[in-house]
Amino acid sequence: MKQTKRHQEIIDLVQKHGYVSTDDLVERFNVSPQTIRRDLNELADENKIRRHHGGATIPSSSVNTAYNARKVMQLGEKDSIAQALAKHIPDGATLFIDIGTTPEAVARALAESHKDLRIVTNNINVASILMGKDDFKVILAGGEVRNKDGGIVGEATLDFISQFRLDFGILGISGIDYDGSLLDFDYHEVRVKKAIIENSRSVFLAVDHTKFGRNAMVNLGNISEIHLLITNEEPPVEITAVLNEHDIAYEVIRT
Repeated sequence: MKQTKRHQEIIDLVQKHGYVSTDDLVERFNVSPQTIRRDLNELADENKIRRHHGGATIPSSSVNTAYNARKVMQLGEKDSIAQALAKHIPDGATLFIDIGTTPEAVARALAESHKDLRIVTNNINVASILMGKDDFKVILAGGEVRNKDGGIVGEATLDFISQFRLDFGILGISGIDYDGSLLDFDYHEVRVKKAIIENSRSVFLAVDHTKFGRNAMVNLGNISEIHLLITNEEPPVEITAVLNEHDIAYEVIRT
């Protein structure tokens, strides 16, 4: 395959999946790792991708992938991560569930397997998933509803979330930088996430591997503030070092 065609396919893969690994590209194109690294470096120099240790992500740090696209990205991985996380939630627990497609997958897993949960959420999609369970109590936060994804944000949401003290907070995130920074795109959403962290006894973060090293504008905090990370691939060594330094538990679910 000619280099220009390979470059375009790499760009297409990054835009479709959010993240691609060097190993996957080597296997896909049947070329040497050195060739793929050179391709990625050239594309990064042109700002067509963002180069990371072990792979590449989309370059933008100001605009998130559209919700309808995110709903179909890494579906199997998100479901496996969600099922693994659900095993850590006992029946009868109280919990926050955040905005995002992975927290929505967690809601589906809980609906299939749990009893007597009390859930506070600022995600209309989560409320819709869980409201059919007679033994679940679902409390929906007030605030401004975002048409694009059913998330509820704003000062009223922040005030509402801050009234509670619950057993678990289930977070989604747009990106985790190599220093452990938790990143997202919307300042208002980030403020609500911080409130969930502050008002949860245990905070669980569910992310697929495409979030590692992914850039976003707003710094939510650090991965050291959570209690459990569940993902589908081993985190980059830099992020693993932060997890180990702060004694944060993490699980890798092979899919």
